[in-house]
Parts: sequence; structure tokens; C-alpha cells
Amino acid sequence: MSAPSAPNQTRLSFDSNRLMIDLCGELDANLVRVEAGTGAEIDRVGNVIVLSGEAEARQHAEATLRALYGRLQANKPVEAGDVEAAIKMPTGIFEEGHAQAPEPMGALAIRTRRKVVEPRSPAQAGYVRALQENDLVFGLGPAGTGKTYLAVAVAVAHLIEGRVDRIILSRPAVEAGERLGFLPGDMKEKVDPYMQPLYDALHDFLPAKQVARMIEEKVIEIAPLAFMRGRTLSHAFVILDEAQNATSMQMRMFLTRLGEGSCMAINGDTSQIDLPRGVLSGLVEAERVLRRVEGIGFTRFGARDVIRHPMVAKIVRAYEKAGSP
Repeated sequence: MSAPSAPNQTRLSFDSNRLMIDLCGELDANLVRVEAGTGAEIDRVGNVIVLSGEAEARQHAEATLRALYGRLQANKPVEAGDVEAAIKMPTGIFEEGHAQAPEPMGALAIRTRRKVVEPRSPAQAGYVRALQENDLVFGLGPAGTGKTYLAVAVAVAHLIEGRVDRIILSRPAVEAGERLGFLPGDMKEKVDPYMQPLYDALHDFLPAKQVARMIEEKVIEIAPLAFMRGRTLSHAFVILDEAQNATSMQMRMFLTRLGEGSCMAINGDTSQIDLPRGVLSGLVEAERVLRRVEGIGFTRFGARDVIRHPMVAKIVRAYEKAGSP
């Protein structure tokens, strides 16, 4: 509830002193993050939080704090990433100068064997929703925005729920020119260096022994893009990562692999194309050609969606401002 406040101030009080302590964080670290992210000045006076500043900043801060308090009431932790997510997510509807908490994101929570994953930005929420509603989805944007992580999480959830029979993960092996023969080891050892980000995501959602068994039984298949030719991928959740490095011909080949009962997620960053100069990225072409095709979802991520170290977002913004290719 809100306590009476002076002009240009909003006073908030919460029912539980214990949850209030968790809301503020150690040494009020969470309040400091909310202050920096919303532009409101925040002071804690006993069991009351006082917001000062412009009305919009105060409303943003209030909605953020109420959303975080709601997490605590639902027995969910509030960590640094959750604070950043609450700041980024839509701040709800403002009525009579008071903010209402954002719509709960529980409907978009992804449940896997090891953890529950929730979107941490509006673009992430849109991406998860697109993956739930479409058979073919493109995720476009810079590194660190959760494209691969969320796609693998949704794939694992689909597998657990029995909506698909297998998961197929693929990437172009551009650095080796799609010719892996000169690398030492068997095929798995040749491919593994390119697929490590996908392995990392899988191990976040499934026990390591289960991942190993599923790979051995071909329930989870990890293969370079060049090995997809001639196949029909049915009853599978298929992910193409680093798709900006697929040529136009490769992309068209991959898209036409989609079979009955399958879902396909294609992720990439068109600012990091490693193809030889003059070779058109299949991802760039696919966005242009398929943008208006009904049933295909497109989600565009930006610097504000970066969920790695805060410095990564600053780096992405600096390059965007400089107009670097």
C-alpha cells in the first residue's frame, strides 16, 4: 500500500517486514539498482520507501518495486538479474498517479528439469510467446540477449511435455569453412567446439547424465548445418544458432527441412557476419523475404535486452552509435 506523500514524492509501505528486507537487498543494493534504472530518487525511512522525482520516474520505480515484492510473496528470489528484469519489463497501467504492477510473467515461465526460466525483458517475453505460438521463429539481435538460451529452454520444455520427440541443434561451422575433416578426432570431437554454447544451455536445463544419454540415443542431436541437407525433420524442435553465418542457399535448404509436428527457431546477429566479403547472409535475406509471411514470428532484440554483464550492454550501444558493421 502507499502511504500519504508530499508533492513530487510517493511513499510506499509493505505488509511484511521480512519481505521488505529482501526487497531492499543487502545494504539496500536492490534500491540502488532501481534508482539507477528508473531515474527516481529512493530513500528508505524505517519500513517506508520514499520515491522522489518526476512523476513518470516515480511511477516506474513504484511498479518495479511492487513487481519485485510480488515475486517475494510468491516465494521467488529477488536477485540482481530479477531487479534488472523488473526495470525493463513494461511497467503496467498508471491510474490516478499510482502505478500498478506489471502483468505476471508466470504464463511465460519455461519449466525444465533443473530450473524455471522467465523472460527478463519485453523482447524476451515476445520471443518466448512467439516460440509458443508459431512453428517458425526468427530471433535477431546482439550477443547476450538470451536468444539461444531461451530457445533451448523452450525446446527442452517441449520435449519434457511430449510435444516433440527430439531436439536438433545446429550451427554453421563457418570458421572451418564447413570442412571439418582436417580437425583431429571423430565427428563429435570435430563439431563440439562450434556447439559448446548449445551444450552449456542444455546442461543448465537437464542433468549432465541425462544430456549424455539423450545425445547417445539421438533424442538430442547436435550437428553442423552442412549435415542437414536431404533430411526431413519431423516431430522435432530444431534450433539454428549463429544463423547470420548461413549462406542464402544454406538458409533456404534449412528452412525447407521443417517437417510435420516440428518447431524451428533461427537465431543470429546480423552485425557479426563472418561470411566471406560479398557473400549474402541467408539470415539477412530470410528476414527480407519472409517478414510478412503469416505464421512466421520475428523478434528483434536490442542493447536493452542484454542480460550478461552490464558492460556488454554498454559495448553494444557504443557500437550501434558508431554505426559499425
